[in-house]
Amino acid sequence: MLEDIPKSRIAYLRRTGPYGEANGVQMESFTSWAGANGLLRADSTILGIARDDPARTPPRDCRYDTCLVLPDDAEVRHPEVLQTRLVGGRHAVLTAAHTSVGLASAWADLFGGLTAQGLTFDATRPVLERYRPCMLAQHLCEICVPVL
Repeated sequence: MLEDIPKSRIAYLRRTGPYGEANGVQMESFTSWAGANGLLRADSTILGIARDDPARTPPRDCRYDTCLVLPDDAEVRHPEVLQTRLVGGRHAVLTAAHTSVGLASAWADLFGGLTAQGLTFDATRPVLERYRPCMLAQHLCEICVPVL
């Protein structure tokens, strides 16, 4: 499925180190903080952004951002939580099981699937792991790949 993801304001917490279980621990901590500070709502969108290709970047240097899409009027007050704008744009969206095996499988098949559909990955924008309550209730999440 193709989707035009809108530009949006995000709050994020960055972790540097090997991808894997620690990303999930950070996600739990970040969403707990967001909930306790009134930023997490029933319709909120959480994003995970792996900033580096682990095939090209040493694991100790891989960056992972846990993000929350913010309404324009939201105020963020935490010394480690930063804010930026998500560029948005056209994305191929793949639904995956919200498990380590489901996500690993989706990531492994991702770029071959784009080619088969005649789509080109836009390496100037990050791939997004998108978590929305309605999907998580079904143990699903989405991988949103920027395409030209």
